[in-house]
Amino acid sequence: MAVPHLDDDARRRALLAAGVSRRERAAWKSRLASGSAGLADLLDVAGRSDAVAGMRVADALGALPGVGPRGVERILEDCGIARTRRLRGLGARQREKLLAGSWGRRNDA
Repeated sequence: MAVPHLDDDARRRALLAAGVSRRERAAWKSRLASGSAGLADLLDVAGRSDAVAGMRVADALGALPGVGPRGVERILEDCGIARTRRLRGLGARQREKLLAGSWGRRNDA
């Protein structure tokens, strides 16, 4: 598929929108890393926010405390989720499996 030609104004608007989306995803990854939010919170917001819905599941899992690259691979495999899957593309069973694991819980310490 060919990339559409954008005039300067449209390109500028697209860049601004992309920046907003990146900042929103980074803020959520920070919340996950600090333990102030869990996967359930993230999946809830993904239903309302296109920016969050576009986050890769692997990136979200990698932001969780104590989940490293091998843990991400194990969780994705256990839940039957492709490494490139985004939050908006998760099926109901995949969501259930993600939330059922201990990695999806918020730290209430």
